[in-house]
Amino acid sequence: MLISANELKALLKRVFEGMGYALGTYEDAAALVGWLHLHGEDGLGELERALDLVADRERPMAELIAEGPATLTVECHGRSALNCLPALLELASVQALEQGLVRVDLLHCHNRKFVLGLLTACARQGLWAQASWDNGHGPVQRHVARIGAGDANPTYQTYELAADAALAQRQSLSLTLGIPGDPQRLTEPAPARYDRCVSPADFALAGEQALENGMEVSPALWQRLNRLAEAVLVENSERSRSGAGGR
Repeated sequence: MLISANELKALLKRVFEGMGYALGTYEDAAALVGWLHLHGEDGLGELERALDLVADRERPMAELIAEGPATLTVECHGRSALNCLPALLELASVQALEQGLVRVDLLHCHNRKFVLGLLTACARQGLWAQASWDNGHGPVQRHVARIGAGDANPTYQTYELAADAALAQRQSLSLTLGIPGDPQRLTEPAPARYDRCVSPADFALAGEQALENGMEVSPALWQRLNRLAEAVLVENSERSRSGAGGR
């Protein structure tokens, strides 16, 4: 079935509110899923995988466990990037603007592909940004995304690691943010070839086509999301009846 960008945005907000995300947090999460799906990267499929994880509200909050010169290390306790990444990246952006460069390592974080939408927020603040993470077991695939200061969309590339390659810590995400021209800029070593490369122009075209033609979503997933969203309506109705009875 086909849905519009507005239909997707409205439903996702209700879904995350129904899942117990706080005001502001559920809007951020909805925006990240929406950005990924709107730009052709199966944001709803990523969300469906996130729904199968243990609920974030049952996990400890993400916490800063180490801080050094231009470095931050955060333990996410298995939370989804949808829940913890927006606030952490906001903190990192402030430090990067003040210091010129900051690297953030997030440990035990799921659904890391949602960082793609957040990179655009860094670019709007005048920062370049780079993210990398590893997925899979034998073979392991590395994901690398970069965006320049002021750019509208990132470059996203994936490639398979050699069998004897040193692996990043499982379920980790490394982010580097900096101001243009910073001499300490860090870059991901380029492989001999990429398995997949999505350019900023590819993202832009996918977004234009989705806005014009709508986006594909499976009816089963759409129904599942609507059932989650109904939790908001039920809770609000019960709260309204309780309030009415108390007057």
